[in-house]
Order: sequence, then C-alpha cells, then structure tokens
Amino acid sequence: MGDRAEEFLSSFNRIEKWFREQLNNPTNMGFSEMVRRLSRKKNSQVPLFQDDLLQMAQLRNAIVHEQISTDFVIAEPNEWAVNRMLEIEKSLLSPEKVLPRFAKKVTGFDLTISVKEILSIVARKQYSQFPIYNSGIFKGLITVRGLGIWLAIESSKGDIQLEGRNASELLVSNYKENNYQFVSKETTVFQVEEMFVSQIRLEAILITKDGNPNGSLLGIIRPRDLYNNLEKE
Repeated sequence: MGDRAEEFLSSFNRIEKWFREQLNNPTNMGFSEMVRRLSRKKNSQVPLFQDDLLQMAQLRNAIVHEQISTDFVIAEPNEWAVNRMLEIEKSLLSPEKVLPRFAKKVTGFDLTISVKEILSIVARKQYSQFPIYNSGIFKGLITVRGLGIWLAIESSKGDIQLEGRNASELLVSNYKENNYQFVSKETTVFQVEEMFVSQIRLEAILITKDGNPNGSLLGIIRPRDLYNNLEKE
C-alpha cells in the first residue's frame, strides 16, 4: 500500500471514530449512514462535506476491500483526495475558534456618554460599534447604523437637538430587538457564521472568556470581518 493510501485511511479512520463518538458509539452503523445522521443534526458542519464524505467512503471501500495484496491496491487516492480528507478532518475534529482570529481591543462606553461625543468619536476614530455599560453591567450595543436611524427620526421632527441627549436614549429608541450576541472564546468560527445567517438583525458578536455579557471584551466580529478574513485566506 502506498503512502497516500495509508495517509488517506488514517484520516478516514479518525473521522469515523469521531462520528461514532458523536452518535454515542452505535453498533452496526456504517460510515455513510453516520454521515447522513450527523448531517441532520442542528449546528453540524457535516452537511458541508456530506457529498465528499460519501464519495470518500466509496474510495475507502475500494482501497480496503479490493486490495489484491498487502503492497498493491486497485484504488490509490490521488493528492487531491488525501488533502481533501485531511481538510475535512481538521474542520470537523479541530474547528477554528473565534480566538485568536478575531481578538481585538474593544473599547466600552458608559451609559451617560453624550450623543455629541459618540458622533465625535465616529468622525475622529471611525468607530462603528459602541458597547454600552452602566457600572460594569452591559446595557446594549450602539452601532453607526442605529445612530443613523436615530438621527433620521430626530430630523423628521425638525431641527435635531443634541444637548442633553445621551447613549441611554439611543438604546431605548432603537434597540427593541437585540442587534448583538455574546459568545465564549471557545466558540467556533462556523458557529458564528451560522449565527449571522440565522439572525438577520445581528450586527456584531462580542467575545468574552465565557460568553458573560459583563465580562472583559476579548474581541468583536462583524459580518464584514468574516468576509475580509475569507478574502485573505
């Protein structure tokens, strides 16, 4: 058996073992059936690789069951098949976490910060997200989008009056539905992608050690951050 076949089978076997663990070690269940079962599970990455995995199962059977001798097999996987198998294994068994990829210094702001100061920070530093706290307790997330909506509503009433207006008013008027989610540092990038797809009003995902909204911010993810990272890969 060639080196490629051995590497392919080793990766295949590790995936098969992981599948059995995910399904509580079922007896008499073949690889292809495990793929189909796991593809139906919520928040599973398996559907992304279902077709390839089913084809790889056929290749694996050809290598193992149609082997003519210990040093000769009818089907020898090509380089693409081996690399694809290893890629799938890494995605399933060692999925990328949100950290360190999205680690970032995130500034929090007090609930009493004025709208004027928020606008000034947007102009000077081009911040687009403002996590708001009151005595260390997270209260909500103001975004440039929400700020724009608030300004549009205020302008429809006449001249915009900014004196005495602060973040608390922005949160009350604009954020009846949460535009954010908190996740722990152990959350996978795949899970984050799924959150943005399933929650259309989600503008940012905030990262803390254990997902506690009142914990120290370790990073922030916006939809464009995912896109930009994919462009660089």
